[in-house]
Amino acid sequence: MKAVICSSYGAPDVLTLQEVATPHLKNNEVLVKIKASAVNSGDVRVRGLAVKGFLRVVMRIVLGFTKPRKPILGTVLSGIVEAVGNKVTKFKPGDEIFASTGFQFGAYAQYIALPQNGTITHKPKTASFNQAAAIIFGGMTAIYFLKKAGIDTKPNQQVLIYGATGSVGTAAIEIAKHYQAHITAVCGEQGVELATKLGSHEVVVYTKQDFTKLNRRFDVIFDAVGAITHKDCAPILKQGGKFVTVGGLDVAKETTQQLEMLQQLYDNGEIHANIDRTYPMEEVVAAHQYVDTGRKKGNVVLQID
Repeated sequence: MKAVICSSYGAPDVLTLQEVATPHLKNNEVLVKIKASAVNSGDVRVRGLAVKGFLRVVMRIVLGFTKPRKPILGTVLSGIVEAVGNKVTKFKPGDEIFASTGFQFGAYAQYIALPQNGTITHKPKTASFNQAAAIIFGGMTAIYFLKKAGIDTKPNQQVLIYGATGSVGTAAIEIAKHYQAHITAVCGEQGVELATKLGSHEVVVYTKQDFTKLNRRFDVIFDAVGAITHKDCAPILKQGGKFVTVGGLDVAKETTQQLEMLQQLYDNGEIHANIDRTYPMEEVVAAHQYVDTGRKKGNVVLQID
């Protein structure tokens, strides 16, 4: 099968398309023919080891010191079950699924073997494979951090989302909307239309206005890009309010329940895929180069098949 191999940490051109062996199927696994993956901020951070200070040491310990131990990157996918192990009861050949592999990676390939009890479920019925792959990373991350901040404890909370037009930020807007929050989005000028379309009640353009000087306080402030701190936000955070960020040591815990929530929200029309660009697998370097610019709005899909 064809797979994208990361031969070392570095710029996008460390990624090359190679022929590798198709995974061997274990008794409790399903073999998935991958139709689509996505290139997210987490993918480019791993490829480029793009973290600072002590986190670089932590990442090398977790991922590999000189290069990724698992050279096929990619953490999200959608596809079709091609075969199942003899102990698999949850899926059958032909099932259309979407899944997250976390630090096991492996989604930049034509096939992957996944445990049936992993973070995998049937994809939304109304979603294409590209759309299903696009909603996973941002959606699961947004659910994790917003629930950690208590978004689901009461309606009508004042929520500020910083970095509101990336894959995590766009998902966070729609998930906060699901929980009946009043949403203030902070983004660049080019993201105003998208943030408004997704349901933000107010949009702050960070190049024109200092969001920390807004004349009200928030129940939840979610930094969806890892660019601000609790100290930055203290002047506008309510007493007892929660600040959460993707930029710290806390990595979103991924669960099948989160996927099932995304499945339901998508089929109910409450969330959207928000695809910025789509690249064929052969153009994975260009896809990573674009995500590296920091200018993507929503999601970048990597079409495998």
